Amino acid sequence: MYNSPFERVSVPPMDEYNQTLVNYVHPPDWVNPKPVDCYDLVVIGAGTAGLVVAAGAAGMDIGLKVALIEKHLMGGDCLNVGCVPSKCLISSSRVVAQMREAAAFGIRPPENIEVDFPAVMQRMRKLRAGISHHDSAQRFRDTYGINVFLGNASFSSDNTLEVAGQTLRFKKAVIATGARAVRPKIDGIAEAGFLTNETVFSLTECPKRLAVIGGGPIGCELAQSFHRLGSEVVLFHRGSHILNKEDADAAEIVQNVFIKEGIGLVLGCKMHRVEKTEAGKTIYFS
Repeated sequence: MYNSPFERVSVPPMDEYNQTLVNYVHPPDWVNPKPVDCYDLVVIGAGTAGLVVAAGAAGMDIGLKVALIEKHLMGGDCLNVGCVPSKCLISSSRVVAQMREAAAFGIRPPENIEVDFPAVMQRMRKLRAGISHHDSAQRFRDTYGINVFLGNASFSSDNTLEVAGQTLRFKKAVIATGARAVRPKIDGIAEAGFLTNETVFSLTECPKRLAVIGGGPIGCELAQSFHRLGSEVVLFHRGSHILNKEDADAAEIVQNVFIKEGIGLVLGCKMHRVEKTEAGKTIYFS
């Protein structure tokens, strides 16, 4: 084994659940293996695609030598900042919506439905940590016989790459590094500060007011969830209606529900700048 340096990772807040998550998907005491002479396959990126490719190749049981490289959290967006945490929030927010509609089913809901936002987020972290072992470095090493390397990979030739101070030779390589949110070109937004799908699930307090820029699936999920959980939400979208790349009839149903629930919609707009003030943040648009 090769005691190679790699960047340690933390996921705020570092409570017992996020510590469990990190221990599985980017263990701080991980020791990268000594590379074999030549890998049949190296996979860069241990998100959903990378994990499936690496496990599929190793699981063929024909003796393929497979290396899997991840610089951040194994499990990628789906486990850490996508499918799993977003569906946890949607589930909690759906309970709120169902309670508000309970009278239609002959059940008298309380006048004031109290949302414990810190508890909602703690539940999400607990559930995420509870399934994180499926994507763990240990599992892919011990179950599939894959050499797992933590660190940043860079190609040094047509058949070699460097990771954490070591050189890996390979016959085939798969790049499965995924994507991340792009900072919109809006004056002042960097100085004012903003959240993305990579940071919003680290919140421990519910924002009083939340502006969501983009009315695609992710923006709509976040807008409705946070509105139901107690935020005053305004959704900005440059299209004439939300979900404009989806089925028009389905998009209209969702938009009508948003209007009914009181989510603010600013459609067909262009964002100009964002200013940070004592009262919060001000968005200028047309």
